[in-house]
Amino acid sequence: MTDAVVVGSGPNGLAAALTLARAGLRVEVFEAHESVGGGLRSEPLFDSEVLHDICAAVHPMALVSPFMRSLDLEASGVALVHSPAAYAHPLKGRPAAVAWRDLDATCAELGSDGPRWRRLMLPLMDRSADVVDLMLATQRTPPNLRALAVLAPRLPAQALRVGGGLRTEAARALLTGVAAHGIGRLPSPATAAVALLLGHLAHTTGWPVPRGGSRAVAAVMAARIEQLGGRIHTGVRVDDLRDLPARGLTLLDVSPRELARIAPLPSGYLRTLSRYRYGPGAAKADFLVEGAIPWSDPRLSLATTIHLGGAHGTATELARAETATSRGLRTPHPYIIVVDPAAADPARAVRGRRPVWAYAHVPHGDTRDPLTMIRAAIETNAPGFTDTVIAERGVSAARLGAYNANYVGGDIASGAMTLWQTLARPVPRWNPYRTPLPGTWLCSSATPPGPSVHGMCGYHAARAALQAWPAAQPLPPADQRTRMLEG
Repeated sequence: MTDAVVVGSGPNGLAAALTLARAGLRVEVFEAHESVGGGLRSEPLFDSEVLHDICAAVHPMALVSPFMRSLDLEASGVALVHSPAAYAHPLKGRPAAVAWRDLDATCAELGSDGPRWRRLMLPLMDRSADVVDLMLATQRTPPNLRALAVLAPRLPAQALRVGGGLRTEAARALLTGVAAHGIGRLPSPATAAVALLLGHLAHTTGWPVPRGGSRAVAAVMAARIEQLGGRIHTGVRVDDLRDLPARGLTLLDVSPRELARIAPLPSGYLRTLSRYRYGPGAAKADFLVEGAIPWSDPRLSLATTIHLGGAHGTATELARAETATSRGLRTPHPYIIVVDPAAADPARAVRGRRPVWAYAHVPHGDTRDPLTMIRAAIETNAPGFTDTVIAERGVSAARLGAYNANYVGGDIASGAMTLWQTLARPVPRWNPYRTPLPGTWLCSSATPPGPSVHGMCGYHAARAALQAWPAAQPLPPADQRTRMLEG
């Protein structure tokens, strides 16, 4: 009998498995795909020497998440590298808006909104550790009062007004583009929180990419699990929890829908779980291009992440598009994120060929191939881009959901980011990780603190499971545990 089984090897599944293994438990991980990582997979799609990130590519949380920091990626040989600008936003007929890592440089380019941007971001930067602590918590513990002190005066404006009270189009678009990472109606409380979190990190620890692609991060976690005696089984699809080996604990990095499919849950919990709502989908495009992207504003080439949206790129257009998409409506100019990893990691460009990653927000379950739409949006802001494309592929939201069962209908956030579902993921229970099945815990992004590659859902779920473990049988000797369990 093994101590614990983890189903799913996405960032949260690996985080849960590693947390349990660090506590001295014998852990086995089961993954349906042939490789671990979930949203951290990278593959050579078109050229054997050029890696493309299949899901996540940029990692703002890698240097601030308590779990990710515990990995010490740099010491494991995984460098987190930066472009001069964290992100940027082209505006038709105007200079692009650029969020430089340097706050002063950013403010200098925002004209009359420079002082407002500073007043918005600087207190968050000064209290960054507290802000991150609050937003990555279980949401069931006493709030960090220092974080609330800086967030409370800022959240209402971001939640109620497009652009949050900023006046220049550049500043409004810059902030709205970050808020749209929340994948939902704009403005809203959930997207406002995302804007403040990711917005201030752009000027502190930045938005890095892992040298060698996202799979390098998954490889570190998998190696640590195996070093601690854990076993990882790939290519094993779990259709019924009763088919798994005998174990004391079961942690599931799966969506609520997948949980209902594979677990013999009581009818009351199933009814509650059925009310869980999924959000808009992501439709992805991958390009192999020759040379740099020919952006109209050359400064855009200094940012790894570019936000596109609307016919002219304005904040109002972007907010309308996101709101329509969240209502299930198709829009001709959706919000699009373009990532050029080689802007931060030149080694990703091999023989002049570089990977370009992009996805559009589309209605849930959308079946359209997004390739033409995404290529056209990039071409508008980078004339001649199409001529640089050597190979390309499009993946609809529906296909993305089929590729990864956690992305229901292409929803990479694993559930609509409404205010209610931010506070009560996946069901309104004091312990959101515990299921009614004895020893069985949910650890996916459908639990607090929600989506992004931070590993904290898995970490929190594993900690909760470990606290309940003595009820079933004793923990391993204390000298086998690490400070991770106690901290």
